Amino acid sequence: MTNRTASISRQTKETQIELKLDLDSTDVSTIKTGIGYFDHNLDLLTFHGEFQLDLDVNGDLEVDDHHTVEDVGISLGQAVKTAIGDRKGINRYGSCRLPMDETLVSVDLDLSNRGYLVFNGEFTREMIGDFSTEMVHEFLYSFAINAGITLHVNIEYGRNNHHMVEAIFKGLGRALNMAKVQNSDRLPSTKGVL
Repeated sequence: MTNRTASISRQTKETQIELKLDLDSTDVSTIKTGIGYFDHNLDLLTFHGEFQLDLDVNGDLEVDDHHTVEDVGISLGQAVKTAIGDRKGINRYGSCRLPMDETLVSVDLDLSNRGYLVFNGEFTREMIGDFSTEMVHEFLYSFAINAGITLHVNIEYGRNNHHMVEAIFKGLGRALNMAKVQNSDRLPSTKGVL
């Protein structure tokens, strides 16, 4: 098995991002985006996804959180796509129904090399700490498109917005962990290409 790692450096007028990803390491991640609740959820993603992420972001948070969250999604997606490589031998599909107190979220994904997002869910708060709830969709979209992942996220039900967002990130981590597992040298597609 080859090392499934990637490094991404993204520099724009809005954000500066340095990212290192190791899909097969469970070492502690170091995540600094300047948005506390986003850091917390990325930490949940890496823990439940069983991968290591070192992420340092300097974004224009004096404007708002949009550019930072979106660009992290882009960068993390690019890193996952690079680290997954030719996709030979992976499970390809991953799925998780994750309960969190009164909330239930389902996350289903396909490492198809075709980025797509279906998101069903609504939040009743605009902000959780310093994180805009509308940025959940933006992060998932940027991540899925750049990683080449077909991603379906459904908030089945819930009342507490904090729980709903956490359940999404935990579920995404667990579904990704299932899909990334390498168990053969066969490409998981009858087409012969992904």
